[in-house]
Amino acid sequence: MVFDNSWFRELSGTYTALHPTPLAGGRLLYHNGPLAHEMALESDLFTGQGHGVWYGASLLPGMQPLAQVYSGHQFGVWAGQLGDGRGILLGEQRQQDGSRLDWHLKGAGLTPYSRMGDGRAVVRSTVREFLASEALHHLGIPTTRALTIAISDEPVYRETAERGAMLMRIAPSHLRFGHFEHFFYSQQPDKVKQLAEYAIRHHWPHLTEDADRYYLWFADIVLRTARLIAQWQSVGFAHGVMNTDNMSILGLTLDYGPYGFLDDYQPDFICNHSDYQGRYSFENQPMIGLWNLNRLAHALSGLLSTEQLKQALSGYENELMRVWGQRMRAKLGFLTEEAGDNAILTDLLSLMSQERRDYTLTFRLLSETQQSEQRSPLRDEFIDRAAFDRWYQDYRTRLLQEQVSDATRQQVMKAANPALVLRNYLAQQAIEAAEQGESGALARLHQALQQPFSDATAAEYRQRPPDWGKSLEVSCSS
Repeated sequence: MVFDNSWFRELSGTYTALHPTPLAGGRLLYHNGPLAHEMALESDLFTGQGHGVWYGASLLPGMQPLAQVYSGHQFGVWAGQLGDGRGILLGEQRQQDGSRLDWHLKGAGLTPYSRMGDGRAVVRSTVREFLASEALHHLGIPTTRALTIAISDEPVYRETAERGAMLMRIAPSHLRFGHFEHFFYSQQPDKVKQLAEYAIRHHWPHLTEDADRYYLWFADIVLRTARLIAQWQSVGFAHGVMNTDNMSILGLTLDYGPYGFLDDYQPDFICNHSDYQGRYSFENQPMIGLWNLNRLAHALSGLLSTEQLKQALSGYENELMRVWGQRMRAKLGFLTEEAGDNAILTDLLSLMSQERRDYTLTFRLLSETQQSEQRSPLRDEFIDRAAFDRWYQDYRTRLLQEQVSDATRQQVMKAANPALVLRNYLAQQAIEAAEQGESGALARLHQALQQPFSDATAAEYRQRPPDWGKSLEVSCSS
């Protein structure tokens, strides 16, 4: 392994050099074997208690740890300076293909940006982030990854005393909208430009010599963000805290806290019980994505004209609808595009909402449709059979227009409609075991999440949630 830290070398004045504070009695609980293999990591890093890097007790050669400073809008309000309050960027692992991967340790202790926090993470939040980032990755949605979970007997206080933990997060970059906002609002335009040049140099190198590089770069950020949120919407994922400091300029899902996948289809689903006004509800996410991009545009106003910023932002809605439409047609099994497709989808979603049908299981069962059959296997899921029958006849007529075999259509649908998603109650079961130092439940769920489109996945992960599972409350401390 070869480590570097280009942020440390190239962006002075944007961080504080700082070592992690080790967890007392820290030890490795679980590691992501497939990701470790992709990263060509040696197995002895994970044996026994694990290498000290997982719980902040030591570094690997070449690491230069630092805490980044950034700011942001939180729940629509300018929050001022934020930064890595409990995370430390240890360094960048150079890959054989020339790319780099950040190693970012969460729960690493107090930093100058901790504000009123304690700099620690707990098992609950750590397991939730580990599982969610792996779930989205295997659903094909851009995200940070999770490599390890370390635990200790050190108490960390939230609503009650909980077990301290650390997560090793892996990502191509941790650059956020909030980095640019911080230096714009602190009236340091040279730093905004420095960050932009850094981003282009490392992540958009094909634009380096282009006279319009700032415009092309920002326009691509807009498109990446639109695609990300369209993909979230298609699988029923709600982020829960889409503050600008939690938005990646690479279009990655970043900073998992009070997230949730839809159980019953509820467009106004709020997964964060701290979100009293429902700002980040499921149906609001597309609008919030554009709102956040407008905040980033304001921070980049020293690099681009108002017209250029508006032009770049104008691409958001078309890209969002293009990708969402593409994915929803696949979920319905439409291999071509017809004018009435949106009405068929809207009518189905309306039925699902009225009867609180399960989002994931409804679309998965729809994937079993045989177009020659007058009745759908989905029919018995609905109470208002007459309303469903009317919808199904319109849907079946549309399927028959394409003259595509059931086998071909079902293959497309099953590749778009997961058999399982990371429901909150599944994560909670893994958390409760992990808090006792047991990783078996976590390992089994992690294995299942790696095959979300397979009917071979254990049935226990593909069932409707129990009633208690639908009422779990998740907050920003989660």
